Amino acid sequence: MAQEGKVRARPLSIVAAACACMGWLLVAPNGAVAEKVRVGVNLTTIETLPIYLVEREAAGEGIELSGGAIPSLTASNVDVATNAETQAILRSTANAEIRVILTVAEYDYRIVARRSAGIRTAMDLRGKKIATSLNSSAHFYIVKTLQSVGLSEPDVTVVGMTPPEMPAALARGDVDAVSIWEPAAEQSAKAIGLDALTLQGPDYRERFNLNTTATILADPTKRAALADFLRAIIRTSLTVREHPEQVQPGIARKLGLPDQIVAATWSLFRFPASIPDDLLESMVEQEPWMADPERRLPH
Repeated sequence: MAQEGKVRARPLSIVAAACACMGWLLVAPNGAVAEKVRVGVNLTTIETLPIYLVEREAAGEGIELSGGAIPSLTASNVDVATNAETQAILRSTANAEIRVILTVAEYDYRIVARRSAGIRTAMDLRGKKIATSLNSSAHFYIVKTLQSVGLSEPDVTVVGMTPPEMPAALARGDVDAVSIWEPAAEQSAKAIGLDALTLQGPDYRERFNLNTTATILADPTKRAALADFLRAIIRTSLTVREHPEQVQPGIARKLGLPDQIVAATWSLFRFPASIPDDLLESMVEQEPWMADPERRLPH
């Protein structure tokens, strides 16, 4: 039991503001005047859609959007930043103030593999080269997939690669499979056509979260601004869920993608604008895996 307490300490602190205090955050302090929220987002992913819709509604008022993730947050360049839950765990080693305050989107990962590499099932990944973004949620999905068939990470060769590089690398045969978010996964599948095989199944989904810090949450003015921002995300997320046909063309244009890419991957996404009940459980599971390459004990 004592060891369990050690493992849970850090993930619990990361999500404390979200799980215990989301209602508190949405109530702006008396007399607080909201200021513009500086928001760092991933400029290349479909998951960012509800935030883009808030930006469009605001028309330059209330929020200031820029590219950035948790490093931008901890450098005080933004007030909130998007990132998968794996990055909150990873970055909190150096900065224990990181807090998750909302899950903007969830994404069901898949591994896109080459049939010509002899891959038909997850068991066939043994000895194969799999491209991914290292120490990411996509990397963790490889681990989960291997575990589901009794394999482990040393049974494959994990190749670090940026998402835009993956479709061509898969087509050339430099790697046998890729594990990555969209649009790179769908683009990789299209790059090899009928040779593409999709492996999907382990019980894991990426949580694309909005992150801030304990210091920002303790500032009444910033907290008021965040409260307004969260309300706006909750509102636009409802539009995304209820009227996908209205928002898909917009995110396709924003990312410079064909409409078909967004439509083909849409069923893999959810936009809850809430805190999943199993977020803490998932982060506790990931913490030992994140600790291992850092050569430290799990917290």
